[in-house]
Amino acid sequence: MLEEATMEVHTTAEWNEALWEQAEHVYREAFPEPGSKTRVIIRNMFEKRMCHLHTAAENGRIVAMALTGMDAEAAVLIIDYLAVSKDVRGRGFGRSFLERIEAWARTAAGCKGVVIEVEAEPGTDNEGRILFWERCGYRLTEYVHTYRWVPETYRAMYKNFDPDRPLPGDGESLFRYITKFHNKAYRGSN
Repeated sequence: MLEEATMEVHTTAEWNEALWEQAEHVYREAFPEPGSKTRVIIRNMFEKRMCHLHTAAENGRIVAMALTGMDAEAAVLIIDYLAVSKDVRGRGFGRSFLERIEAWARTAAGCKGVVIEVEAEPGTDNEGRILFWERCGYRLTEYVHTYRWVPETYRAMYKNFDPDRPLPGDGESLFRYITKFHNKAYRGSN
């Protein structure tokens, strides 16, 4: 299991070409093109001040990354991408990294919860991802969302930080946050 001291976590709202180059291999390993956001789109997201890059390093090498956005009005963190390098999986990096992002979202960002989208099609990879999120305390919604621009269908998962300020528990409501984030990300990013 991962020792907390071996993982160095960094969060930034600024585009940093050198940092992205270190994190991009983890991103592309998990989310190859086509079907994932390009470097141009991601850089534009930083220019629009709409995202954060979270990285986790072991011995100076980035082994996990996440790209997140916030719906400040709803006080919700949206995890757009989270990836852990294949060579460190099974050691607790994903869970520990996610816990650090959640702590940041609660304290520094003042969020009341986190929302993610997962691919809805049955299959070992998708089911494994859903199981990871469930083990981390996320709840899977029933609603299946279809985008016009990608063939895959998706379901929302969420985690509340405060039972007195819960996120909506239905997928359609949660996808409003996700869709709003994606629309802003792609606007003017050709």
